[in-house]
Parts: sequence; structure tokens; C-alpha cells
Amino acid sequence: MFRPTWLAETLGSHAVLDANRVVAMTRGAREAGVRLGMRRAGVGAIAPDVLLTDRDPAREESAMQDLALTLLRFTPQVARLSADTLAIDVSASLRLFGGLRALLRLVAGDVAGLGLTARISVAPTAAGASLLAQQPVAPGVRRRVAQPKHLARALNRLPLALLPETHRFAAWIEGVGCQTLGDLRRLPRAGLKRRCGEELLDAMDRAYGESPESFEWERAPLTFAGMVELPDRVEHAEALLFAGRRLLLQMAGWLAAQHKAVAQYVLLLEHERGREAIEPTAVPVALAQPSWDPEHLIRLLKERLGRLTLPAPVIVVRLAADDVREREPESDSLFPDAGGKPGDFERMVELLTSRLGAENVLQFAVSPDHRPERANAWAPLGSGKPTKAPEAADLPERPFWLLDEPLLLITRNHRPFYGSALRLARKPERIEAGWFDDQLITRDYFVGVASDHSRYWVYRERIGSQEDQDGRWFLHGLFG
Repeated sequence: MFRPTWLAETLGSHAVLDANRVVAMTRGAREAGVRLGMRRAGVGAIAPDVLLTDRDPAREESAMQDLALTLLRFTPQVARLSADTLAIDVSASLRLFGGLRALLRLVAGDVAGLGLTARISVAPTAAGASLLAQQPVAPGVRRRVAQPKHLARALNRLPLALLPETHRFAAWIEGVGCQTLGDLRRLPRAGLKRRCGEELLDAMDRAYGESPESFEWERAPLTFAGMVELPDRVEHAEALLFAGRRLLLQMAGWLAAQHKAVAQYVLLLEHERGREAIEPTAVPVALAQPSWDPEHLIRLLKERLGRLTLPAPVIVVRLAADDVREREPESDSLFPDAGGKPGDFERMVELLTSRLGAENVLQFAVSPDHRPERANAWAPLGSGKPTKAPEAADLPERPFWLLDEPLLLITRNHRPFYGSALRLARKPERIEAGWFDDQLITRDYFVGVASDHSRYWVYRERIGSQEDQDGRWFLHGLFG
């Protein structure tokens, strides 16, 4: 159960006003002496440095939608109970996230990552958890009740005012001496029904787990589009991590709800508008292996922003998922892989790419070209070049080392010489290619064996339509 305050994207001393009275504040404002219900003039008198903001219902609604989308990472059962209250059913998620305490830490971390503060409570019923969350902040307040047998005792101590259905009958209820929900439950049920109607009794039964609850679960949109308007111009890329974290937490919830994983996402940084406005700056982040883990996605973005220099101040941050794929199920192998945890290598490659740039992290790539010097090369990771080599049976024997540039050899008695005269050990392999790009080669390749039995890959140039017996010899590769 979550009851977020209306403070989003705020740091330092800040308070929110509604009808000229304080309804929410940061810790810095509380430490400066600000209290709930205090008027604007009173705040200005005792804490003039506290920033005051009028309540913005549209911004509150947007924050609640962002939070609901983020919480889908933990369970698909997220429901909106009121304008400022969310309930999630985590009964089926406890084992997956390591138990209730571990799950609560993860949830609290995501709430803080969105720039929100919340009262988080636990109870066997959503209505009961809502009542526990509404208690004022005070020492000894109990907000977590895991066992149904302890729920009634915790709710009986709560003030009647926390249950909205009692407000219409507050005068009569106080007149008969009731102050807590426990006092109200001890009244005769038939008489209470005649005085207050069934609505009050139904609300109490739902809270105490004596009647079923019904919910309208939140649904994730078919596509994800996230945006954060910054409170001020940002001139340094590292300062954008907070906004990026908010968007990535939301995307992680959306990915979990859709059973998807992202292979590449792009952070779009919009600059100041006007006559001299420049195009948004795109910050692409590519992953070696699709992921849906928000901490992993945030870590890669942090490395990427650390290398970025902004061309102009940023006022809006957007997030786009460029490459979204179906999530692959985790391995159900009985024994773990010997090489470490699955995905360790991919995470290392992603980290290197974020720190050094994709152009400095290379992978082996092969191309459908018969020319040896073009058939394989090093290419930037993720360049899209084909990386599947031909079957070994389709090619003659190839050397382990290929020289960057063929080495011209001398000849003795019409035989190539490299340390000693080379004996040609097999029939020639003729390669003619390159007519299509004006880089034609015409070569006959041989395996040359030296006197110490070392083997070399050598070729003789061909001139014209017939072999030139005096053609030049070149060393192109060395066998292992």
C-alpha cells in the first residue's frame, strides 16, 4: 500500500501548499520548523529559505501514473484505491524477490528513484493496509501486519477519522463514546446498520477481511513513451541521471508487464526552444544482451552520460525504446554454468562499450568475400556486419595468422625463399575476385614447407590469362 506525497523532483527544503496551508514537505523543510497545516505567512516567518509551491493536481496525477507503471515490475496486480493511494498484491512475488523485507527495500528504492516519498504499509487486505498507511508519522506506529490473525488487533487501535465512511456520522459516533475502530466494532451490528447504513459496515468488513474486495487493475500501455520536464536548465550531463533513472524505472515496469526486454534505448535531450533552437541530442545505449533489470540499465546510462558533453542546456528528457524483444525465459538447468553467472560476459561488454565507445570495442566479423584480406576483419561491436563464418568443410585449409600486408619473397631456382627454399606441399588454390569493386586479384595459393617443417601460406600472382612462371611470390599467412 502506497500513499505518496505530492513532492516529486524536489530536493532541499520544499513545501507544498493547498488552500494556503502546508500539505506536504521535504525533510529539510521539516527540520527548518515547518509543520502540516501551517499557513504561508507562518512558513515565511520561521523558515524564509523554504521553497513554497502550490499544489498541482495534474502533476500529482502524472506522478501516480508513473508510480503505478513502475510498480508493475513487482506484480501485475496494481490497483488505484484513491487519488493518492495505490495497492499492489505481492503474495505471488515474495519468493521471486527474496521475501517481504527484500521486496519492500526494492519498492522503497524505486519510489525514491521517482523523486517521491511514500508511506508504505503491509496488510492481508488492501483496505486494511490503506488504513495503516494513513496513520500520522509518530514513534511506535505499526504499519506492517503480515498475518491475518493480527490484523484485527492492529486496526482496532486506529482512530475512526481514518475511515472515510464514518465522517457523515462523526457527531453521533462520538456521542456514544466511540473513538477507535475497535470501539465501533463492539457496537451491536443491527443497531449500527440502522443508524449508519450498510456502506459503513461493508467498508469495515473489507478492511478486516470479513468480505471480499474487488479491484480494477492497472494496465500497461501497448507502447512506452516517457518524458520528464526538468525544473531548471541543466548544463552538465551527469545531472541528467536523476531524470534518466525515473524514466528507466518506468520502462522497467512496462517491460515486466509486457514480458519484454530491451536491447537498445535512446535518451533524447531537448534543448531550449526559440529561433536558434538546435536538434535534440540523442544518447543511444546498446546492450550486448537484452535486459529488463533497471539497475543494469541505469548503470549503463551513468557511464554513457559521464562521457557526454552537452552542446546546450537541457530542459526536457525523453526516453525511447528502440529495440524491444520478447523476454527469454531464465535457464532451468540443474547445475550453474562453469564460467560464472549467465550474462556476465555480456554485462562486461556493455560496460566497456559505455565507457570507451562502440568504436573502440571490436568484434571479429566475416564477410562473403573470397579475397582473404577482406574475408575477415575487426568491426565495431554491434555494427551489424555478418559474423557467421562458412563451414570449415567448404574451404581449403587456412592459416592461423594472416599478415596485414603480404610480404614479397625472393625466389631461388624458381621457388619462393623464406629462411630456406619452400617446398610446395599441395595443389594450388586459385582465387580470382574483386572485379565488382575494381580491386581485382588473381592469385594461386600454395602451402609452402620450410626445411624446419614450418608451414607458410604463399601465393604467386598471375598475369594475363596464363600463368607467369616468373611471377612474384608473396607470403600471406603462417600456420600454427
